[in-house]
Amino acid sequence: MTAIFETGGKQYRVAEGDIIYVEKLAAEEGSNVAFTTVIAVFENDKIKTGDPYVAGVTVTAAVIKNGKAKKIIVYKMKPKKNYRRKQGHRQPYTKLQIKSISLPKEKKPAAPKTDAVPQAEPVPKAAAAPKTPAAPKKAAAPKAAETKTTTAAKPKAAAKPAPKPEKAEKKGEE
Repeated sequence: MTAIFETGGKQYRVAEGDIIYVEKLAAEEGSNVAFTTVIAVFENDKIKTGDPYVAGVTVTAAVIKNGKAKKIIVYKMKPKKNYRRKQGHRQPYTKLQIKSISLPKEKKPAAPKTDAVPQAEPVPKAAAAPKTPAAPKKAAAPKAAETKTTTAAKPKAAAKPAPKPEKAEKKGEE
């Protein structure tokens, strides 16, 4: 039997006895950890999937070791700018050994009772009061013809002042 469970933002497919490395857990060495966020269980030819998790299924694991992975080098560089940064990083992990994958106990369906109690008939909803027709709309009042002054824009010809008469020249004409 195998199962897919979720921890540390990652998904792992495991079987009983597997040894896996997961993101660091807050558990001491030698203690047991139970995972209930099981996404799918594969048993023989049957597959049970959850929405999002399978109800009642737990994956139990024993903590073997808490440690740090090998160092990786993070090197940043920008050419021609004299920018160089070197930094190391060791990712913490927890080493687990899967002990068991437990399924929920399935209940056998109960035999149907022969003395069935008759169910009460559903109560009908109260009848709604009949709707009365709406009052007719009032006719629109007739508009008075040209009684209102409009503030429409004036024509362009009227907006410009009349041209001024040309002045006679002082020297030649008098």
